[in-house]
Amino acid sequence: MLFRSPFLISGAASSDLTGKACSPMSVHWTYDTYALAAGAARGMVKAGGDTWYFLTQDNTFGQSLQRDVTQFVQDAGGKVVGSVRHPLNSADFASFILQAVAAKPKVIALANAGADFTNGIKQAGEFGVNTRNIKIAGLSVTINDVHALGLKTAQGVQFVTPFYWDANVQTREWSRRYFEKERKMPNHIQAGVYGAVMHYLKAVKAAGTDDGQTVVAKMRELPINDFFTSNGTIREDGRVMREFHLMEVKTPEESQAPWDYFKLVRTLSPAETAIPLADSQCPTVKR
Repeated sequence: MLFRSPFLISGAASSDLTGKACSPMSVHWTYDTYALAAGAARGMVKAGGDTWYFLTQDNTFGQSLQRDVTQFVQDAGGKVVGSVRHPLNSADFASFILQAVAAKPKVIALANAGADFTNGIKQAGEFGVNTRNIKIAGLSVTINDVHALGLKTAQGVQFVTPFYWDANVQTREWSRRYFEKERKMPNHIQAGVYGAVMHYLKAVKAAGTDDGQTVVAKMRELPINDFFTSNGTIREDGRVMREFHLMEVKTPEESQAPWDYFKLVRTLSPAETAIPLADSQCPTVKR
């Protein structure tokens, strides 16, 4: 499908959207499975988590995550000792967790999101996974997930994100305005939607037209500097180049205030979290 209007992507995460399914009119704004995979695998293997087991949501999103993470784990010198796929919206993770624990990995990776992630974390806690010297990698985590779980249950989970409300003065100022309206802190997808739309409107104003092709060209020309992205650019495959952050969920004792949930483990550069253009399957990339 060829879009005639700009296609701004915030919630969808498959790295195929800037790969084999890319479009000259699309801008993949917030995050993708490649970035989540690169950050989690490189950071955790470096810290000693060199054997992994996957609990994977049985859809394109989950399979893309597992595929990408596996490559990074192996490239970093680690190995995958097993995996199991679960249906979307699973209520019972007991058998999956028991299979994972039996493989004796150092990291159990949840290649899922939403209710599947929170259900998996709850049941991992019930089986005492965090007492077995096993780290849990959340491969798509939002602040809403952690808020629903509570720090006692979610503590220690590591994950990658492009945004945290309490990262700096700019993120705090915007997030507090969001909180005044919604009575909750924003997640990275919500913040990403705002950032993408504002950059689009800025490009419309600068171009003096809302013609789709002209506006997308202007979006790629203009640098991105706002509360969400610092010194960002849009690559020819539509991928926004920005920093990501490997975070860890705080313990209840470490949290000093409501919504004070995450601590920074490591900041990752755009080069560490975006697929090299030389490896891209995007048909619009010039060879």
